[in-house]
Amino acid sequence: MGLFDKIFEKKVCAICGGEIGLLGNRKLEDGNMCKNCAAKLSPWFSDRRSSTVEEIKAQLEYREANKLEVEKFNVTRTMGENTKIHLDEDALKFIVTRSRNFKETNPDVIDFTQVTGCELDVSEREREEKRKDADGKMVSYNPPRYEFEYDFYFEIFVNHPYFDNIRFQLNSSSIKTTPDVAVPRNRKPNPKLNAEYREYEIMGQELKAILTQARQQGRDEAAAAAAPKEKLTCPWCGATTIPDANGCCEYCGGSFNG
Repeated sequence: MGLFDKIFEKKVCAICGGEIGLLGNRKLEDGNMCKNCAAKLSPWFSDRRSSTVEEIKAQLEYREANKLEVEKFNVTRTMGENTKIHLDEDALKFIVTRSRNFKETNPDVIDFTQVTGCELDVSEREREEKRKDADGKMVSYNPPRYEFEYDFYFEIFVNHPYFDNIRFQLNSSSIKTTPDVAVPRNRKPNPKLNAEYREYEIMGQELKAILTQARQQGRDEAAAAAAPKEKLTCPWCGATTIPDANGCCEYCGGSFNG
């Protein structure tokens, strides 16, 4: 078979069995996958090329089961702009998505207990402002003038079988700070004096606190549920019983909490 024939050789998706178009092939470690099947994978997954067909099939089974979790997801709080993190604080779960109708895009539903850490990363870029001289050439001011731009990225580290971090931008457009007067480079303006800068800094710190606190709450609840149950004497009916999830007697329904 010649090189030309090899390039245009028809390929079959190892996942769905469909024929793969000319530009639709997505390579796996031991096979090929069509772009339609690839689109069903988690948006945070990045190890496709080193994954086997069986590993991809297992992930797609997980993604199908995730649709049920999305249907049950109840948003109690939202943070961010273009990319948003939606929290279900009652179920101790969250999703991160750009979609306005997230139930159509099947974002990964992640348990707070899967969070292993959070970081707020502020990216700074500087650009020198210049002016035209008498010859029409762009030259520096004396002393130089600079404009600074900032973007806020939030990264969540998770214990998940298909990805280990979620990184997204909190702000929708870069925050610019420019000195009111020409200043030397070593006297750049304090970005914390910019209201927008402070807004996103506070948002990132608040989100980190929420996830950290909720993670601990979820782990404490899981530990309590797994702990051996102690038999107690009901103060209402005198029966020896193990309190239910609400702290009540299994016989008379009386509360152990008074």
